Amino acid sequence: MAEYSLPAEEYSTLRVSVDQGVANVAIDNPPVNVLSVDLMTELLHFLKAVRDVPSVKVIVFSSAIPDFFIAHVDMTLNPESTAFGELMKAAPERLNVFQSISEAVRNQPQVTIVKLAGIARGGGAEFVTAADMAFAAIETAGLAQCEALMGITPGGSGTQYLTHRLGRNRALEVLLGADLFDAPTAERYGWINRALPAAEIDAFVDRLARNIAALPDGVIEAAKLAVPPKDLAKGFVREHDAWASLIARPAAGKLIQGGVERGAQTPEGELRLEVLLRDLWEDVKEPAAG
Repeated sequence: MAEYSLPAEEYSTLRVSVDQGVANVAIDNPPVNVLSVDLMTELLHFLKAVRDVPSVKVIVFSSAIPDFFIAHVDMTLNPESTAFGELMKAAPERLNVFQSISEAVRNQPQVTIVKLAGIARGGGAEFVTAADMAFAAIETAGLAQCEALMGITPGGSGTQYLTHRLGRNRALEVLLGADLFDAPTAERYGWINRALPAAEIDAFVDRLARNIAALPDGVIEAAKLAVPPKDLAKGFVREHDAWASLIARPAAGKLIQGGVERGAQTPEGELRLEVLLRDLWEDVKEPAAG
């Protein structure tokens, strides 16, 4: 059976290679891999392009930028742009754009694996949670739903995935505590499959992906049919309504804009994003109703 092939120049934010049934997709959107309109568009394009390619059995997502997997949704994103409008039109009914990215990953027929060596926050953490499996480097990986520090709640499936996977109490800790979780804690909570030493993660994930890709025909399809994703449709509507009610408030705009002005989306700022946003909050806090 012929391998799927893709001209390298087709994507500007992804590096794609396919070997022995495994598609390796390195996210490359410098400086910190924000989930921009271009990256969202190309991820959806890639997932659709390989969806019905029988020679691709497993997709492994990693990052070409060591410190960051996907930082979070682009804080400078213009919702009025033509490109974002195209994503909105393409989103399935009752899903917003950000939920559509996560759900495309979660419902992909191939086995999806995230190899997490750096930090994934917000939409990046939702992407990790959407994958069938995730493995993280003990020394360097981090996961966070940081949206509360921007005056909003997650709007790309994070609330639903975390409640289903971690339980309500731990999901609320992640959402409202808004801290960066290290790999061992994420493993203990059930957020990821395993935390592995950084020196071992490549070999482990490569071996697992190749072993899965080498299974007899029909086994992957049967396993994914027998263990389907949970139906979260009603929860997605609740999540979107909660997010939309907050993103329109002045505080959210001030926090997001202020975060960018203070260094968010730069490597230095992203390594300390929680501290940066907590410091900013004191400057934009709305007066209490009296």
